[in-house]
Amino acid sequence: MVDDLAELAGPDNGVVDLPLRLDWSGPRHYDLADDQDQRLLYETVLNQALDPADLRATLNAELLRGLWTRLWLPARVRQLWESRFPALAMARAA
Repeated sequence: MVDDLAELAGPDNGVVDLPLRLDWSGPRHYDLADDQDQRLLYETVLNQALDPADLRATLNAELLRGLWTRLWLPARVRQLWESRFPALAMARAA
């Protein structure tokens, strides 16, 4: 987990290739111009990343805010992020 959403300075365009430690099944390439690829990338990273460095390198704060309400996440993951970052919870409530 990161301390501040501003730490999430990952790409906001282009193609992201995830390492095997984060995505070991299927294609590991995500085109950020494609809405479905964006969501799948963020769902995968939020569920699998154990190291905050992976979060910082892969996720982008603005994209995360924009995608948050459309991400399919386990309740525990969503609760963890929303308790740390109330702005995400408020976006879901809006």
